[in-house]
Amino acid sequence: MNRFYVITNVEKDKDLKTTRQIYDYLKARGCECTVREFQKKETEDSGGDYRYTDASLIPAGTECILVLGGDGTLIQAARDTVDRKIPLLGVNLGTLGFLAEIEKTGVPDALDSLILDNYTIEPRMLLEGTVYREGKEPVKNLALNDIVVNRAGALRIIDYEISVNGEPLNRYSADGMIVSTPTGSTGYSLSAGGPIVSPMASMIVVTPICPHTLTARSIVLSGGDRVTVRTGAGRRNQREESFVTFDGEVQVPVATGDYVEIQKSEKTVNILKISRVSFLEVLRDKMRGN
Repeated sequence: MNRFYVITNVEKDKDLKTTRQIYDYLKARGCECTVREFQKKETEDSGGDYRYTDASLIPAGTECILVLGGDGTLIQAARDTVDRKIPLLGVNLGTLGFLAEIEKTGVPDALDSLILDNYTIEPRMLLEGTVYREGKEPVKNLALNDIVVNRAGALRIIDYEISVNGEPLNRYSADGMIVSTPTGSTGYSLSAGGPIVSPMASMIVVTPICPHTLTARSIVLSGGDRVTVRTGAGRRNQREESFVTFDGEVQVPVATGDYVEIQKSEKTVNILKISRVSFLEVLRDKMRGN
């Protein structure tokens, strides 16, 4: 491949040093390279609106999107560009990274591998969530990591009713519920006590957040299942308010009686993999604190 697009988290590459190194490296090898941050200056100068990731600005024929930042940056870029179906490679400028596999020191070798077509592509499943609210139009969105339903306002537990394929499963008294993909199993779900799932699996993980019970556990479902999370009433049957959040970014307010239906999306995100290091080795290093 020789046509690249670069998206940079400027909070992690404030002087664009790494961004410019990548741009210069690719141009010196005869590649086409467009940098989002350079476009940003052009749109600001022209008085246009700037978005962190704007898929419409990615040139036709782009073969790879390089994302500089951390896992959060890559997740946002993946969501914004999913319809372009361009594979992404993450360059980790943060700390703990499972998605962004390339460190700054490994950038030249990674770019050489891309130019020589020495890579593999891992398709990652997405979740599609549809929020149903009384008197309002349904709201639909996608998530690469997770869809979370959690409380709003006062610090008190809420009852969440979970059903799978229309059949009641359980009622959790908890701060919230996390429904994650295998990719998202190493994110918020893991912090809430959920299992780690191989990112190439086709599964849905349901994990309660701080459940008010001694027996609540995560549940791993088939990728073909449909999960419904309904916000129940609070103490003394009062109306409760929550938020449905997609990948920690898009928030939809819900209340008692509202619900979200979650299932595997037909769309996928393609993640480029260059390193021969397996997921298990990455996991082992992260668990050791490396």
